[in-house]
Amino acid sequence: MRAGPEPQALAGQKRGALRLLVPRLVLTVSAPAEVRRRVLRPVLSWMDRETRALADSHFRGLGVDVPGVGQAPGRVAFVSEPGAFSYADFVRGFLLPNLPCVFSSAFTQGWGSRRRWVTPAGRPDFDHLLRTYGDVVVPVANCGVQEYNSNPKEHMTLRDYITYWKEYIQAGYSSPRGCLYLKDWHLCRDFPVEDVFTLPVYFSSDWLNEFWDALDVDDYRFVYAGPAGSWSPFHADIFRSFSWSVNVCGRKKWLLFPPGQEEALRDRHGNLPYDVTSPALCDTHLHPRNQLAGPPLEITQEAGEMVFVPSGWHHQVHNLVIMRSCSGINFEEFYHFLKVIAEKRLLVLREAAAEDGAGLGFEQAAFDVGRITEVLASLVAHPDFQRVDTSAFSPQPKELLQQLREAVDAAAAP
Repeated sequence: MRAGPEPQALAGQKRGALRLLVPRLVLTVSAPAEVRRRVLRPVLSWMDRETRALADSHFRGLGVDVPGVGQAPGRVAFVSEPGAFSYADFVRGFLLPNLPCVFSSAFTQGWGSRRRWVTPAGRPDFDHLLRTYGDVVVPVANCGVQEYNSNPKEHMTLRDYITYWKEYIQAGYSSPRGCLYLKDWHLCRDFPVEDVFTLPVYFSSDWLNEFWDALDVDDYRFVYAGPAGSWSPFHADIFRSFSWSVNVCGRKKWLLFPPGQEEALRDRHGNLPYDVTSPALCDTHLHPRNQLAGPPLEITQEAGEMVFVPSGWHHQVHNLVIMRSCSGINFEEFYHFLKVIAEKRLLVLREAAAEDGAGLGFEQAAFDVGRITEVLASLVAHPDFQRVDTSAFSPQPKELLQQLREAVDAAAAP
């Protein structure tokens, strides 16, 4: 369903688990590398002091393993007007309660991809895509073949994939090659061309992509594209992070399960299902707890709309019409990741102290520093991390932790 209560009506619902280490927002249509500095620099997040205090209090109250939200809500909130919905509204209504929502196409109407990638009839502009990206090699999954709980992938040029796509449609949505789905294309990382999106303010604090942007080697921004019938198997996003997904054109169906509901879907061997629509889930011998699972929250996402997927919500996604574009450790690597984000946020705090309103914003940076401090403290205390040779780390983990704690105290001072 798309209709639902106003965002403010959801603020009083039962608090859900935010079982994440870092917030990650998977970009659905990606900015090219050459314009990354201009396009991806976050606009002001507008986290005010009251919202930061509420968020800090919320996370302090969470235990290590907090129960999920229980049964999925009967409907999803639909946010229609960008001008009437603030960052604070998003934090209170969805981020902290860990609830999904759908943003209307008004939030993406100025995107270059929606102007250039789509014909006036609302279909993929294959001619433009071929002119711009035709020789780019892209990853393609076979939706008809199960490989563990995913699909095997191959690589081909976008030109070859679009040729396949046209033949698939002409053959009545059938092919001896199966249903192929372009997935996890790092357009932002690999192809420096046109400006295709504008980063929404609600997702401006994006630790994973900031980390990879700083290294300039990878990202967690993906483009997906495929014909009707292509789909993504049941999964939750990496690190139980948040994600967001926009349809440039086409339509898709989401099946979402709140944190904890996936446990009832496991088979008698403890494995999660590959396909939650499979009749095999009705086999009580194979899935003895399936009757305990509530129905999923079902969302039909239209062209231009943006779906927010909260932390720990397992989901399965089916393309219904045409095309969609949407939106992913070892201890040494994880410490380096935290260090990069910590140093960026500490810099924002120093700059904001000298010039109010700079960059990401003081309140957002202060909130992030508090969260990084908690994660780093748990990392430093972990027995396995204590066996890691940190002699070459700069700064040392305990030194960085002390810097962060001092910054938290300073930010809390009146």
